[in-house]
Amino acid sequence: MIEAQNISKSFGDNKVLKNVSLKFEKGKTNLIIGQSGSGKTVLMKCLVGLHEVDEGHILFDDRDFSAMTFKKRKDIRKEIGMLFQGGALFDSLTVEQNVMFPITIFTNQSKEEKLDRVNFCLKWVNLENKNHLFPSELSGGMVKRVAIARAIALNPKYLFCDEPNSGLDPHTSGVIDNLISKITEEFQITTIVNTHDMNSVIKIGDAISYIHEGQVWWEGDKNQILESDNPELNDFVFDTELTKRLKKRK
Repeated sequence: MIEAQNISKSFGDNKVLKNVSLKFEKGKTNLIIGQSGSGKTVLMKCLVGLHEVDEGHILFDDRDFSAMTFKKRKDIRKEIGMLFQGGALFDSLTVEQNVMFPITIFTNQSKEEKLDRVNFCLKWVNLENKNHLFPSELSGGMVKRVAIARAIALNPKYLFCDEPNSGLDPHTSGVIDNLISKITEEFQITTIVNTHDMNSVIKIGDAISYIHEGQVWWEGDKNQILESDNPELNDFVFDTELTKRLKKRK
């Protein structure tokens, strides 16, 4: 579990996060949603240590990450997998080398052990025998799947996904959603997804936190979100054709 306890973050006179407290449960896809500029991206960056909080604490399974030195944080960072918005693969490395990269950096495994882990991860994302392709030879969806394989290469306890469906068509987005959900449940990972994609929210939102003007404005799940009477949340949610149609069916 990851817990944010009363965290605040400002940039100059702009207070972006205001006393935010949230719990992200193990084995669930925990979604952070909100309008552009709401603070959801800053929240995720605070959770992984890219921004330091001004106040409050961030705990990884009761370990106070925000109070740790850089050296001690490294142990927790080894337990974190990151799926970046654009995939962020190394263009000059093959699929195999991209997935193997964190294993090489953080472990002393033999070449055979590393390759076994790479192949295991590629099988999970349905990219068997694609080891020697380069990113330029992959479709957008394949790039995201390689990025997922790399994110789980170290068998992480925690998985952070930043707009995982950005730039993908609806079918491919569904494939990525299914993979994230399946991996989370199968390996009992604490997964946090930063998204504005309402298809993902309705499909895999085990726990949803709506951030509005730097505050936690609503919490619930994919079954509750369409029934909410929170006006700001409804303005955000029902600004898509999908959720308008679902609302009419209720």
